[in-house]
Order: sequence, then C-alpha cells, then structure tokens
Amino acid sequence: MTVRVLIAGGGTGGHLFPGVAIAEEWLRRSEGNRILFVGTNRGIEQKVLKKIGFPLELLNVEGIKGRGLIRSTLALLKLPGSFLQSVRIIRSFRPDIVIGVGGYASGPAVAAARLMGIRTAIAEQNSIPGLTNRILGCFVDRVFLSFADGGKWFPAKKTRVSGNPIRAAFFTGKPVVEKVTDQFSLLIFGGSQGAHAINSAVLDALPFLKPLQGVLSIVHQTGERDCESMSAAYAAGGFNARVVPFIQDMASAYESADLLICRAGATSIAEITAMGKGAILIPFPYAIGDHQTENAKVLLKAGAAVMVPEKELDGRRLVDEIKNLYDHPSRLKEIAANAANMGNIYAASDIVDTCLAMIKK
Repeated sequence: MTVRVLIAGGGTGGHLFPGVAIAEEWLRRSEGNRILFVGTNRGIEQKVLKKIGFPLELLNVEGIKGRGLIRSTLALLKLPGSFLQSVRIIRSFRPDIVIGVGGYASGPAVAAARLMGIRTAIAEQNSIPGLTNRILGCFVDRVFLSFADGGKWFPAKKTRVSGNPIRAAFFTGKPVVEKVTDQFSLLIFGGSQGAHAINSAVLDALPFLKPLQGVLSIVHQTGERDCESMSAAYAAGGFNARVVPFIQDMASAYESADLLICRAGATSIAEITAMGKGAILIPFPYAIGDHQTENAKVLLKAGAAVMVPEKELDGRRLVDEIKNLYDHPSRLKEIAANAANMGNIYAASDIVDTCLAMIKK
C-alpha cells in the first residue's frame, strides 16, 4: 500500500524536525510512500529540506498573535489566500493524510484538508500548546502529544501520548568511542535560530574559562546574528572552538559532546534523552505558558539535567556549572544515565502506526 503524506508546518527546528522524523519513518516502512512538506519562506524549512531531499510547497502566511495591531491585521488578511493555496496543493498531491507539526503553515493546510474530507492529525511538542493547535485540536482526527500534561487542552478521545518524534540518527545505537584525549567537549546551541542570551553569557564566561582553555573543545551554534562576533571572541581568547550559525548534522554534534548547553524546547529534550547526554538547560522564559521551564523541570526532578533560569544567567554562573560537572565526572555520568533512562525512541513509529490505522478505516 502506497501512502501519500502531507506534513505541514515548520519555521523553527522544534516544529520542523519532528516532521522530518515522521517523514523518515514513513519512508522506512516503504520507499514507495510519498512525502510532501508545506511551509513558509520565513522559516528554516527551505534550507533544511533541500539538503535532506524532501519536496516543499510554500504558503504565504504569517503568525497573528503578539505581532501588533497592524501586522496582525495584515496576517489575518493573508489567511484566505493561504487556505486557497492549501486547497490547490492538496488537490494536486492527493494526500491520504495531512499531519500538522506546528508553525504558521500548519493551520491553513490542516484546516483545508479537514474540509476536503481528508484524514488529519497534529503533533503537539509542548505541554502547553499554541493557539493554532488548540483550535485545530477541535476538529482533527487525532492529536499526538509529547507530554501527557498537554492532554487537558484537547478532547480526550482524540489524544494519544506518543512522545516527541526524533530522527533515527539520534538513536542508531552507534558504539561509544573511547576518548583518546583529555579534551572536554561542549556543544552550545540555542535552537535552530540561536539564542542571544546564551551567546552573551558565553561571551561573558570566556575570561573565567581560561583555566580550562587547554582542555575545552567547543562547538557553538550561534544563529546568524551573533556568529561573527562570537567567532572573533573565541579566537581572541585562544579557545579551540568551531562557531557556526546552524548545524545540519545535529546527531553527530550530540554524539561528540561531553556536555550540552542549550534551551529546553521539547525537541531538544527528546534528543538529549534519546542520546543520553548531560545538559545545562536554560529555558526560554517567553515561551507560551513558560513551557520550556516546565520541560526542564521534568528532567531536573529526575536528576537528568542542570537548569539555570535565564534571569540568573551570567558568565560567572555558567562557568560555575561547567566547572562543577567537569570536576565531578561521576555526577555528569549519572545525569547522562538518568537522561538516557527517559528517552523515547518509538514516537515516530507510534505516530505512523496510528496514522495507518486511521487511513485504513
């Protein structure tokens, strides 16, 4: 049975990469299955999907909430056009199911599919969903949840706690290579678009990291905005650092790292636990319902991460946390083991199984 799957959404890695994981699972089941992504030209999907090899159609749509009266009004005026674009794309591709993964394109594409009588589902990565998914949850056939707490926002009969789907590269079971040097590897990132607050704290931390300069090996995904200035700062300080705006092969970056410093988005949490890595989590404080703090607290309670609220973040505090874990490798190993115990590698498989059952009804 060949299945045609349309995956709508993106914008950030937190939305897009779960969609990629679902797409890869469909193709793992059968190379004859057909995948089409629908996104916008404002997110990372054009760059990422082109490199991976998935086809992409674009909608002219923007976010509405929190953008000011004029921009919100203009965004509202684009909705009818994006809905009609979605209808055209769906008629051309003829999907058996449309799956929304969050992001601006998810709303019109899923709504159009539902009105056209096509099976629909959404994947909600966070414990507190955004406005679009709350609305879509009222009429889609199935809501896949990463966290059970998210179920209170949706009709109970539609929800399924599947976990957050992550790409197969994060759990290939590669043997851990024994370290041949005393280098302590840091992987620093703030999501697919970087995080200025984390970058600034690292910049402030560099003078205090001088005692560890000889043993640190740093990979830092900064986003476009801070890449040049951070690269110059590392070079001026004599640090062994690779600074890039975006990391395409995140699984390899995780695998090589001893310690992660990052936000606490749902996708990052899923990847950290799948890879069994120790992390210093710095939740983004302005996320809807402060859901990143709630995500981080889940790991903190399990002894599976260290958390530093952004309001407490500065160079000195960051260095203290890094040095504490460097000086106590047994604690870092315990944190990583606790994270691994929380990993869910079957989310994408569960979603595809459920979607197949929906299609066959």
